[in-house]
Amino acid sequence: MKLTTVLFDLDGTLLPMDQDEFVKYYLGLLGKKLAPYGYDPRVLAGNIWAGTAAMVKNDGSCTNEEVFWTKFSEFYTENVRKDEPIFREFYENEFIGAKAACGFNPKAAEAVAAIKARGLRVVLATNPLFPAVATENRIRWAGLTPQTFELYTTYENSSRCKPNPGYYQDILDRLGVCAEECLMVGNDAIEDTAAGKLGIKVFLLTDCLINKDQRDLSGYPQGSFDELLAYIKTL
Repeated sequence: MKLTTVLFDLDGTLLPMDQDEFVKYYLGLLGKKLAPYGYDPRVLAGNIWAGTAAMVKNDGSCTNEEVFWTKFSEFYTENVRKDEPIFREFYENEFIGAKAACGFNPKAAEAVAAIKARGLRVVLATNPLFPAVATENRIRWAGLTPQTFELYTTYENSSRCKPNPGYYQDILDRLGVCAEECLMVGNDAIEDTAAGKLGIKVFLLTDCLINKDQRDLSGYPQGSFDELLAYIKTL
């Protein structure tokens, strides 16, 4: 089936980064922001991780946003919801400091532009663990705009996460496309190759490759953005 749609991961794919360093930097900034409001930074980090884990296990019965705040409220009671505006303020302002933990590759935006110029649909299939405002900021750090993408997944508009194949199925359903006409471009050997379980083709960008289980990846097309564009021409 002819290729019609390309799905891109963000962190470590369009936006170069060492994920562990980024998370450490991001949580440090969040802890500093919320400490004056009575949040112990170390405890907060652990509870953010617990909320994240709950989102990853989401079965699709509600949004990731609802799952996160339900779990988060277990630690701070429902009163924590009154602080949601403070969290949003953080992502609109102080979160920009986490850009220092990211790199920049101009070929990312160039590749997306080249793919769109071929008449292909482009989607940002980033793991929807962040609110939209944080995702939109990271898109801009990569030299792109939110409007570049037909769809970008956030914790508000998604009810599953990678590596659940259901996350990818939700995208297919929203776009009205078949798996066989799609390509997933990512850097994570677990999260992004999960798309292949539905029949979506997968290309691994190796600049910031994550392969925690040391899987054999020889069966996947892989390489740089130049090699990605060359591969797409063959489809």
